[in-house]
Amino acid sequence: MSVASKINPFLTLAYMQTENENKYFDRKSSQIRVADLAPHISAFANADGGTIVVGISDKKRTLEGINSCGEEKINEFINAPKDCCRPMPRYQEEIIDIINEAGKKDLILLLHIEPSIDQVIRTSNDRIYLRIGDKSKEMLGENLRNLEYAKGSRHFEDEINQNAAIEDIDDELIEAYKRRIGADGVDTHQVLTARGFIQKRDGTEYLTNAAVLLFARNIMKFNMNCRIRFIRVDGREMQVGANYNVVKDKSIDEPILRLVDAAKAYIADQLRTFTRQEHGSGRFVESSEYPEFPWTEGIINAVTHRDYAASGQFIKVSMYDDRLEIESPGRFPNIVTADNISYTRFSRNKTISRVMTEFEWVRELNEGVKKIYSDMAEAGLPAPEYMETPNTVKLILRNNIDERTAHRNKASDEALNDAISEALNGAERIIVGIIREFPQASQKEIAGLAGFSRSKVQRIMKKLIENKIICREGARKSGIWRVIGK
Repeated sequence: MSVASKINPFLTLAYMQTENENKYFDRKSSQIRVADLAPHISAFANADGGTIVVGISDKKRTLEGINSCGEEKINEFINAPKDCCRPMPRYQEEIIDIINEAGKKDLILLLHIEPSIDQVIRTSNDRIYLRIGDKSKEMLGENLRNLEYAKGSRHFEDEINQNAAIEDIDDELIEAYKRRIGADGVDTHQVLTARGFIQKRDGTEYLTNAAVLLFARNIMKFNMNCRIRFIRVDGREMQVGANYNVVKDKSIDEPILRLVDAAKAYIADQLRTFTRQEHGSGRFVESSEYPEFPWTEGIINAVTHRDYAASGQFIKVSMYDDRLEIESPGRFPNIVTADNISYTRFSRNKTISRVMTEFEWVRELNEGVKKIYSDMAEAGLPAPEYMETPNTVKLILRNNIDERTAHRNKASDEALNDAISEALNGAERIIVGIIREFPQASQKEIAGLAGFSRSKVQRIMKKLIENKIICREGARKSGIWRVIGK
């Protein structure tokens, strides 16, 4: 059986020795000064909690052990959160038996630091740190004030839900969670209690809001806000009244651990396939309107970091002709801004974020947001845009429909005389331009080249045929389209 932490079975000896340090984990040599642990203790406590492993070299990752330090220094390590920080954060120490690099029996020390809900944890020299990615960074100026403000409010996810009972937990989800944290076979009540998903009030046990949001069998019974609404608009702006142009409106209601997969499957079917013709071969090549990672990661981040206490609000994904918008309830948490989001991370929902990380949805070191930027650039698309409104955070991903439109309009202008060109609307002119350039293209390929839905192209082409702007020549499969408008 492999060596692992009993408090957090996810931390096996192999993980602690080989994995990169991250938001929840740091390793330190036994040669470190006890006082030098203080910034990392403060950082973990002020963020989402985490574990400091003492006795594994942070540079060479060798198993040094702590026996060589002597009993007095080992005790100082154990008492570091109490002696080097104020107020003292909640924590647990754990000693694990190992065989060190010299082949001798030894020990490593794990300090499991719990997140501080309503207090800022300072070092004994009055400095304040926050864990951001794999670094413990000192908070100064405005960042410090924002952290202090955030610690002054209760976290919705940690509050009890008086309407839910353990029987309302989805067995499949909780079993999957147990496997993820190495607690397979452990009693569900024991796991929920150990992980803080069950809290006592006046002698009675209750599930927390986080437990309900993550694991509830019927989430709508307890939280109507845990949903993603997908809206598809035919055009670049939403119209009302007689011009109402919403063609899809779907609500996806699931607990968090099913919500991402359900939304991903549905939205993937709604995204359009763009088509281009290869130079040389003349073949039509298809590609998705947006790379998969940016919009998927945008949804994951919205689900993980949104404000679940915002009554009557939900995540909204809006698809327009030229862009995809992912709007999440709540403003940026704490020190995160639209300008620093690619390299700064702070969780509004610490418990939910931790579970999403354990399920490998949330990525550490902010590489998720960085990859949104890099994947959009690699696809030749505009950079993603983050913006903050008074009550929401919005991610905007733009496609290259403007380039296509300019190209198609130019082609259609060459195909038609001025009188007819002026009589057509923008979409009709685009279709005519494609037919002029690719007369052999099928309706499906025309839809991909235009960036329109198949039904929209069929509707436009029917009208163009009726108005004798275009016609079909030859057999159904081998024929071509021809522009005949005069």
